[in-house]
Amino acid sequence: MNDRYATSRRLYERAVKSIAAGVNSGIRKMEQPVPLYFQHGSGSRVWDVDGNKYIDFQIGQGALLYGHAPAGMAAAIAAQAKLGTHWAAQCELEIEVAERIQAMVPGAERVRFNNSATEVVLSALRLARAHTGRPLILKFEGAYHGWADEGLVGFAPPPDRWGDSESPTRLHPSQGVIPEVLDTFVVARWNDHEHLRRKVTEFKGQIAAIIFEPIMCNTCCMEPVPGMIETIRELCDSEGMLMIADETITGFRVAPGGAQQALGFVPDITILGKAVGGGLPFAALAGKASAMQKIIDGTVVHAGTLNGNPLCLAASKWCLDHVKSLGDQHPRVATALGQQLMTGLRDLADQHDIPLRPQGPGPAFHAVMLKPGAAEGPIKDYRDYVSRQDSTRWAHLRRCLLDHGVRAIERGLWFISLAHSENDIRDALAKSAPAFAQHAREWKPV
Repeated sequence: MNDRYATSRRLYERAVKSIAAGVNSGIRKMEQPVPLYFQHGSGSRVWDVDGNKYIDFQIGQGALLYGHAPAGMAAAIAAQAKLGTHWAAQCELEIEVAERIQAMVPGAERVRFNNSATEVVLSALRLARAHTGRPLILKFEGAYHGWADEGLVGFAPPPDRWGDSESPTRLHPSQGVIPEVLDTFVVARWNDHEHLRRKVTEFKGQIAAIIFEPIMCNTCCMEPVPGMIETIRELCDSEGMLMIADETITGFRVAPGGAQQALGFVPDITILGKAVGGGLPFAALAGKASAMQKIIDGTVVHAGTLNGNPLCLAASKWCLDHVKSLGDQHPRVATALGQQLMTGLRDLADQHDIPLRPQGPGPAFHAVMLKPGAAEGPIKDYRDYVSRQDSTRWAHLRRCLLDHGVRAIERGLWFISLAHSENDIRDALAKSAPAFAQHAREWKPV
């Protein structure tokens, strides 16, 4: 049988001899049948080293909001490269990008740059503790805030280690974490504002900040239930805590000003990543001037040799200008395309009696694959997701889709880029039809 991934397989076998585990981010090992190697991309399409062409809905784990290799961004980066790639000093570009973020994002009165959202999370939590003089951070079960010690507390605990529903565990998925880090967190359940109130009361006067994804994109694209965001804002105001919105995924994607614009709230601190750099290693810490004061006066250390790198700034300036140029088209177009794709996938699933139930706002959504006997209806929190999601069956369908030229993320997340079109959605659904049929023929319950 012809192996359509033979070159990727050969390169991976070569890579494990020099690169630890053969990949440079652990999640990439999840890809089946082998971590793929890519040669080039253009717009909504990407080609691997075996010549396979995909309609790409992984889209750089969401970083490529503008599609693959947009000509304008490439030109901006090339022009800057000829002037200099790094100065470890100031340039006018950083002011121009900061001013754009300031104008677009409601909670961005002041901005600082980093190279990844993981770094920004660490900066935000340090800043919150210094600002309030309090030791604890409240986060939500199942939420991902970067791969560092603090970002992964309570991210993906297995069911046998959840803890009771009133006191979710502060488990960390990695070994080697400083044990005391776990003691600096309070974990609450997402989309249960009464439970949140009880946790804040339990640790009254000790919590520096509540950090949250406005839409929990990293786990099932769970949108906030009515009153959830308002409760977070109310509690932060009444209890003297900072409200930290992690908009690494939602920033510039669900609205030009992110989820805070779309949902109508103003956080004290905002974390921006992925789309702010369009695929370059770039992220931003933004916030109200009062919340940023400890960085402004230098009592909180925020540093980095490569912060404000000119190549990243040139890319970001182009990206933000592109979003602004779309006016009312964004996120209207991306939302419509995403919803069209979700509906089409559900229709194909229904034709083959496959329990696929996509959920999410559209520009990002999750392919929920229900376990046998699982209840219908939207998934609203992490425990519900683990209880109902059939990850093994989704992995099989995802592999079938890949074989037919449609690429989604291994854990079930799909992204719509600004490069996707109605033709792409129609083409993706046409390619998905035989993939769903293949899955229906081949799938055997485990």
